[in-house]
Amino acid sequence: MADFASPTIRTFQVFPDLPDPIKPLNDLARNLWWVWHPDGVELFRRLDRKLWDEVNHNPVKMLGAIDQEKLAAAAMDEGYLAHLSRVYNQFKEHLSEKGWYQKAHGDRADLLVAYFSAEFGLHESLPIYSGGLGILAGDHLKSASEIGLPLVAVGLLYRQGYFQQYLSADGWQQEAYPELDFYNLPIQPMKYADGSEVHVRVDMPDNAVFCKVWKVSIGRIPLYLLDTNLSENAPADRDITSRLYGGGTEMRIKQEIVLGIGGVRALEALNIQPKVFHMNEGHSAFLALERIRILLNDNAVTFDEARQQVMASNVFTTHTPVPAGIDMFPPDLVSKYFKSYIPSLKLDEEGFLALGREDVSNKKQGFPWPCLRFAWPTTSTV
Repeated sequence: MADFASPTIRTFQVFPDLPDPIKPLNDLARNLWWVWHPDGVELFRRLDRKLWDEVNHNPVKMLGAIDQEKLAAAAMDEGYLAHLSRVYNQFKEHLSEKGWYQKAHGDRADLLVAYFSAEFGLHESLPIYSGGLGILAGDHLKSASEIGLPLVAVGLLYRQGYFQQYLSADGWQQEAYPELDFYNLPIQPMKYADGSEVHVRVDMPDNAVFCKVWKVSIGRIPLYLLDTNLSENAPADRDITSRLYGGGTEMRIKQEIVLGIGGVRALEALNIQPKVFHMNEGHSAFLALERIRILLNDNAVTFDEARQQVMASNVFTTHTPVPAGIDMFPPDLVSKYFKSYIPSLKLDEEGFLALGREDVSNKKQGFPWPCLRFAWPTTSTV
């Protein structure tokens, strides 16, 4: 019997061949600073207005699909080059100048805030948001870039995003989940100094789940997104970051474990050490557990001492302060997903479950994680 060797799979990423005079377009396309600057939007639209609409206003995809002759023509157009120079200089100035925070609070250069959210509405070409919560989070990052706030953000990279609605021939509303092409989006995989990709591990009941870390630049603000669609993960685990708010309660707890616990581990892997953790809604509440676990592991402290330290540097905001806007997990589901995690907190199972109950004496009560007493002392409604 013939011995056939396993096929070798190679992945290639193709970059557009931009003439030298317009090479700055590539830098502009890969930073979402342009989305809130109309002059920047028009810079890309001028290249090919029809194609601009066809690619859903995605400059990265546009530069890879546009006719090379149009790029050559733009490189010879003095009016276009003047427009490019103006926008690019504004962009570079924004990245290098001191913002309001640096001018007003230069003595607090050590402050760094980590902003966690399940969705970010930054632009329609990156559909990882569903509505108001995501738009609020996206605008927060844009504002933070403008004023120079020392902030990094953490979320999930959904490969099918949130559903898009359309009408059938009979007039019925339908839903579609288009697959995102990550390599034609303004995102990049994070890598270590040796060139290997940054992956972090999160343990689930039956196996470990590995998460790839991607980065989106929003002006001066980095947004790190976790992606479980990796070959080393089981098919069910690859789907954790498939759809925003997809699946039932069990999928939701998996997503929130990846966001909260995996998000903290991603920042640690990137050697980013925030002083404040800001949770935009309760989807990332499990980050409080991971922060407590790290303190217990690194210091000779009790659970209550670690909890107090974490509470003092957590912030929580909500814009849906009603029962329908709060995730409730049944005790048996929480026990299933945290059984192996509980000992690292120096708690028994009942002590752990009591942390999430509004009524500690009611052992059948659901687990409203956004109401965790240990998670945050600073709360505001937006």
